[in-house]
Amino acid sequence: MYVVNFNLFCVTSLLFSMEQTAAQTQKKALTARAYYLDTSGNDSNKGTKNSPWKTIQKINSILIKAGDSVMLKAGQAFTGTLRLDASCIGLSNKPVLFTSYGKGKAVINAGNASAILIEKTKFITVRKLKLAGTGRKDGNTGDGIALADCSNIMLSELEIGGFRNSGVLVNSSSDIRITEVNAHDNGFAGISVSGKYPSKKSCSNIYIGYCNAYNNPGSPAILDNHSGNGIVAGICNKLTIEYCTATNNGWDMPRVGNGPVGIWCYEADSVIIQHCISYRNKTSAGGDDGGGFDLDGGVTNSVVQYCLSYENQGSGFGIFQYVGASAWHNNTIRYNISENDGTVSPAGAGIYIWNSSDDSMQFNNCSFYNNTIYNSKGAAISYAGQSTRKGFLFYNNIFVGSDSLLKGKRTNDTFLANNWWSLKSKFNIEGIHDLNEWAKKSGQEMLAGKLTGWNTDPDFKGAGTTTITSVPGLKLFDGYKIPVGSRLRQNGLELKRLFGIETGSVDLNGQLAPVKGIGACF
Repeated sequence: MYVVNFNLFCVTSLLFSMEQTAAQTQKKALTARAYYLDTSGNDSNKGTKNSPWKTIQKINSILIKAGDSVMLKAGQAFTGTLRLDASCIGLSNKPVLFTSYGKGKAVINAGNASAILIEKTKFITVRKLKLAGTGRKDGNTGDGIALADCSNIMLSELEIGGFRNSGVLVNSSSDIRITEVNAHDNGFAGISVSGKYPSKKSCSNIYIGYCNAYNNPGSPAILDNHSGNGIVAGICNKLTIEYCTATNNGWDMPRVGNGPVGIWCYEADSVIIQHCISYRNKTSAGGDDGGGFDLDGGVTNSVVQYCLSYENQGSGFGIFQYVGASAWHNNTIRYNISENDGTVSPAGAGIYIWNSSDDSMQFNNCSFYNNTIYNSKGAAISYAGQSTRKGFLFYNNIFVGSDSLLKGKRTNDTFLANNWWSLKSKFNIEGIHDLNEWAKKSGQEMLAGKLTGWNTDPDFKGAGTTTITSVPGLKLFDGYKIPVGSRLRQNGLELKRLFGIETGSVDLNGQLAPVKGIGACF
């Protein structure tokens, strides 16, 4: 009896020991490692902080596992392209990290290629790095960082410049978060998002926040389409762009035609663009675009709100549909400001409406309310020669122009409770200089037989003098605030009660908006 029990005890102890050893081995295999790069290191070293490797090529040659991190020494420059593929996959609780260590940022000098290529992988974080190319006209043909067929990627605290294509390119990927990226001096765009045509769902759940896209002039290699965009997204859905700025983009696009825009989207669904500033963006000589914001061909169920646009060569807010795009419909533009936009392009106005498909079924249902459009050099609204549309609603806006307030052919749009003010002649629409006369002749600004529109000086204190360049300043921006006691604070239409429109309840400054307020901020 004793022998049997002793043998059973020995076998049990042996099995337990084997299981413990296996668990320890597995735990050791899953233990995250930190790999260090230092230009004074050597690729034959251990890759630790005290025995660092030297090159990006060494990192490309090893198997990086979930939870691992690659640390590049701040203040140093590493040459080459960092390449990540399906062999490098993180987990939701153990992402793979690429970053700098020490004070400041490490630099990846990509030369004529891309700095970081990430393909068919997930749960990767890249932050606190500087990516540099030789220049859009000096030999570079790549992107700063390019994602393709990826998911759960986080990019943050990056400075990216000198690439012929985009600073950041997101292609056919999902659950992507891009924050605190400064993308400048690139060709096609600062930040670009695109899926696989025609599926808008091929690129989904993209967040772009607290980024700056500036001085991205245009690509010398693109001669048949736009380039020089700040932030552009297409063939995607569930996209948010917020707290971003775009400026001085598009000044060297090598063609005349459809031009670049500061922040915009096309062939996209469920897009939110909010709390952004787009200013002083350019276009080619004679180009139609070069504007601040744009909901372009094929955009559906999207909104632009709480944004500021000023001194763009194209219109502040482009509302466009092009031939071949899927239907454009159910979009909202609200609580925004445009100042002196569109004075260089043929738009000649703060708002530009264009439909080259010439089919109203392709271009319908736009809600444009509680915006302030100020243009001391042109019109408030401009319609292109091709602009067939239906269901365009303009409520509770302030439209200020240098003289004539509308340019082009106004057809079946609906204007209600808007305030119109011509700086030269107080009121001038289609050659008519009296609001009441225009309302009777056009049928606009009339509801249930009563005049809803206004023709009063909005008495702005800072109109035409905007200099704000940082998003935090939007909350304090008061250049177009409606003065206390103004009739414009309480004589608009109650949109929710009358039309079921959920207005969002706050103005551009983030303050509670009057239910019947006219304009963008109070």
